[in-house]
Amino acid sequence: MRFIFKLIRFILTPFMLLSEKLTTPKGIQRDQASQAKIDADCLQLALYEFKACPFCIKVRKEIARLSLNIKKCDAQNNPVHRQTLAEGGGRIKVPCLRITDKNGDVQWLYESNDIIIYLQQRFATN
Repeated sequence: MRFIFKLIRFILTPFMLLSEKLTTPKGIQRDQASQAKIDADCLQLALYEFKACPFCIKVRKEIARLSLNIKKCDAQNNPVHRQTLAEGGGRIKVPCLRITDKNGDVQWLYESNDIIIYLQQRFATN
C-alpha cells in the first residue's frame, strides 16, 4: 500500500510543481522603502514545507502574491530542518510558519489557511 502512494506521489509531483509555476500570481508592487521594511520583517519568518505538498503550494503562492522574501526550509529532504520542526513545533507537519518576535520568542503556526490569514493581516496593507 505504501508503495502505491509513493508511486502516485512520484507521478504527480512534476505536474503539481509545473502547475504551481504556471499559476503563481504576480507579486504586489511596493516602493523600495516599503519593500525593504517588509524584507526586514520577513527575516523573522521561516516556512517549513514539503516541495510537492498542495497546502505548501497554496502558502507559497500567497507568499509570492504578497511579494514576501520568507526563508523556505525543506523539512522533507533536509534532516536538520526536519529535526528543527519536530523539536520546535512539536510535530512534523507542513506547512508550518516559524515566527520569531523581537524578544526572540518563537511561535509555530500550522495550517495553510491560518498561515495565509496571518500573512495577509501582517503584510497586505503595508
